[in-house]
Amino acid sequence: MRSLVAVLTAALTLAATVGSAPAEAARPGSCGRGLLFCEDFERLPTGGPSTLKWGVDTRNGTLTVERAGRRNQVLHAHTVDNGRAFLRVDDFAAGGNRFYGRMRLRVDAFPTAPDWAHFTLVEATGTGSTEVVRPIGGQYAPTVPGVFWGVGADGGPTGDWTSWRESAPVTEDAWQCFEWELDPAGNRVAVWIDGVANPELTASTDEHGGNDVPFVLPAVHTVKIGWQLYQGGTTPGQFDIWMDDIALGTKRLGC
Repeated sequence: MRSLVAVLTAALTLAATVGSAPAEAARPGSCGRGLLFCEDFERLPTGGPSTLKWGVDTRNGTLTVERAGRRNQVLHAHTVDNGRAFLRVDDFAAGGNRFYGRMRLRVDAFPTAPDWAHFTLVEATGTGSTEVVRPIGGQYAPTVPGVFWGVGADGGPTGDWTSWRESAPVTEDAWQCFEWELDPAGNRVAVWIDGVANPELTASTDEHGGNDVPFVLPAVHTVKIGWQLYQGGTTPGQFDIWMDDIALGTKRLGC
């Protein structure tokens, strides 16, 4: 028969984990010097965002700072149907307009309806080009079927596109590290997943998912990180995404 101490210990452990964010491996704070932007959420109170470092852009969605295990804090984005919930970095500027980004990410579930459901996790906008650049995003492809990562863009002369790749299927309910680079030399977008380069997830001036019009990066002044889905009537009907160790810098940041 289990001792009273063992029973109480199990009960306390269960109470501490119910309703908490998915735990990830504990690590020291990731925000050092020399970065253009960094947020590891460790110094923020739990609950709704309370900071002057970044803004919030939501519609049918919320952002919440939560505990993830015993030592880490993360940002939880929750949206309903085709809602959005973004951490927003305004007044951003990178020398020469070239910069790298990184985030740790866990998505509870990706959309499997409607057909061609399109989602974005990172979006960059700016001046000098009307393109909205989406280095981290993807789409549900009913013709395969499957959900795949793909670089995308919208709003510019190349139109609305997501260049998803069957070689880059999404992974649900697991922590992963995503990195990206925007480089005006060749208007290049590059992506790494868990430290491994994914050359198929690239875009450049003449190689992208749009039409034959050249793709041109804007001079980025705003970066949004979170979740948005663009079509209604989704399956599932709501989405939960946890993010940590978000950073932007002039050099590749690593995982």
